[in-house]
Amino acid sequence: MVHTTVIERLARLRGIGDAYHDYRGELRHFSLETKIGLLRAMGCKVDDPAALARELSQLEVVRWRKFLPAVAAARGGPIGIDFNVTAREFGSTLVWSVRFEDGSRRDGAISTADCPEIWRGEVEGSWITRRRFELPIDLPSGYHELEAKVAGGTADRCLLIISPPRCYEPASIIAGRRLWGIAVQLYTLRSRENWGIGDFNDLRALIRWVASHGAGFIGLNPLHALAPADPERSSPYSASSRHFLNVLYIAVPLVPEFQECAAARDRMADPAVAERLQELRGRELVDYGGVADLKFEILALLYRDFCDRHLALGTDRARAFRAFTAAGGDLLQLHARFDALDRYFRATLGVASGWQSWPEEFRDANGKAAARFAAAHPGEVEFYAYLQWLAHEQLCGAQELARELGMPVGLYGDYAVGANPSGSETWVDQLSYRLGAEIGAPPDPLALKGQGWGIPPQDPHQMLAQRLQGFVALIRNNMRYYGAMRLDHVMSLFRLWWVAAGFSPTEGAYVHYPLQQLLTVLSLESARAACLVVGEDLGVVPDEMRGAMPECGLYHYKVLLFEKVAGRFRQPDEYVRDALATVTTHDMPTLRSYWEGRDIELRRRLGLYPSADIEGDVIREREHDRELLLEALQAQGLKPAQPATPFDAFTAELAHALHLYLARSATALAALQIEDLLGETLPVNVPGTDREYPNWQRKVSADIEEMAARADLAAYLDEIRVARG
Repeated sequence: MVHTTVIERLARLRGIGDAYHDYRGELRHFSLETKIGLLRAMGCKVDDPAALARELSQLEVVRWRKFLPAVAAARGGPIGIDFNVTAREFGSTLVWSVRFEDGSRRDGAISTADCPEIWRGEVEGSWITRRRFELPIDLPSGYHELEAKVAGGTADRCLLIISPPRCYEPASIIAGRRLWGIAVQLYTLRSRENWGIGDFNDLRALIRWVASHGAGFIGLNPLHALAPADPERSSPYSASSRHFLNVLYIAVPLVPEFQECAAARDRMADPAVAERLQELRGRELVDYGGVADLKFEILALLYRDFCDRHLALGTDRARAFRAFTAAGGDLLQLHARFDALDRYFRATLGVASGWQSWPEEFRDANGKAAARFAAAHPGEVEFYAYLQWLAHEQLCGAQELARELGMPVGLYGDYAVGANPSGSETWVDQLSYRLGAEIGAPPDPLALKGQGWGIPPQDPHQMLAQRLQGFVALIRNNMRYYGAMRLDHVMSLFRLWWVAAGFSPTEGAYVHYPLQQLLTVLSLESARAACLVVGEDLGVVPDEMRGAMPECGLYHYKVLLFEKVAGRFRQPDEYVRDALATVTTHDMPTLRSYWEGRDIELRRRLGLYPSADIEGDVIREREHDRELLLEALQAQGLKPAQPATPFDAFTAELAHALHLYLARSATALAALQIEDLLGETLPVNVPGTDREYPNWQRKVSADIEEMAARADLAAYLDEIRVARG
């Protein structure tokens, strides 16, 4: 019993919840076994009662005896800081000093007796009073440092984060415009010029096409760095590092060195290379290995040319590269070092990609072995920094083009909820990531067995110990490219579903995060980057998150096929303004597949239904939904001649009607999936699968040049523009 009590108390202090309401609204309690598994993943010695008791005591002492918190945050107003003093110190003077972000300082003092008490109690034999100090100065938005102490005592420090009340909104939306755009998985794009995978040049072509029809943005899949040494690891939601970019998206012919490099020109003139290019372009699925082999071969030639023509001579282009690497700091150097090490060990030892497969001494990012490798292989490391620079240049160039062509948002990026356990991000920050667990989701209508995403969670205890600096860097390094950014699984700001190793996703539990502090960082970085924020709030959304999103100015994510009210689909004028609306998503079947039930057949073949009864329920619900969709279109005067009934075949007219229905919605943003414009059937991703289905490989059926030349698509987009006003 004593051991159980300690486990329960320790679990609460480490953020593990007691229960949650599932998607049916039923209250479900987390088992003791689940909590033990998660505490073990957090590094707690759950099999040693004495060690557990010591850890519990230390956490409680830190919570109630530490003078200042690690972080305090406020959005749009004065800030109050909670501090702890002993009964003996009560009434003494609190001496404080604030160092502003710009380096200036303000000092002051106040009696602790003048600060209102918010708690008192006994901690390890000492009476403690917790009081709140309202800082008597106006702080500008930014990151500031508070240093404070009780007179005669030891000073403590607290990071003060001050932000605007809400996240950024573009002036055009504030003025009442309702923007629309195209959503695309960049790798799926075909063109006559790319090298078998959609690239940043294809993105420029897409911008030119849709901007000419009045689009305000282009939505993209996460462009996070993956694993150059293992290009088959292609999920954009399992990044090697979310700080950096996927270098396979580099459009090689756009690289300035491509026109200068004789070796590259000679290689591209080889008929065998031209044949390889045609083969890669023509494949139905992205051949990641083939694309990587060709791109990295030519990019290596361009890097050598860059070294000779620019770095050796100190040209303007060399200075631009040096400025980029200086701004990237240690984080960029470590990421480049990671990619070089990963390629080296894949080539020499034949091991799987990722630092967990490397020899032990190289698993410490800041260790001597990794440093010796970097010193011995400077060119290999710099090559990967060069690739990041090229990707950075091209993505920034795409956003500049979008703005030049009048798109108020331009690029709308996607920020994944986590990183691959063997990638650069976890290698560099092993204190934060808990590799003995994965994040996922409890059972819901789309995944009735629950989900495990193979992504390690960040420990909120460690995030606060590091004063949220990792989160700040991640948000900043992503927002710099975009006019809007989608936070995948926005509920992660408040809680994440952790699944301990050896447990099924149904046996997970929620671990809670410092919501208000994270929202303050988000609001501040959003304002500084002029980047609107959309929170993907599908699935089980807690009330705390529902309330926080409108308060902080986070846009909701509304999927038409999920938007029902009173047994019918929500009408366009019933949508909330602060949202992005879409008909389908990358985790759903395409519109055509949805109507035809192909996704149900696919999930049956893949064994994703727990029982035949549940599959039958899904089929019956789908039939009813098709009927409700036609009724919703009828109410708007948009019902097509065909399909006339829920059992008639899918038509392009149905897709067009649903997109016009979406365009009429009151949401500030509306996104059309490019697959639904083209009538595609195969999904890009089937949640709950790994090797069973070729996720993240399917291409669209038409070249971007063909799409831009089609009169029917031009008329289609112009109608959307009119419907959006």
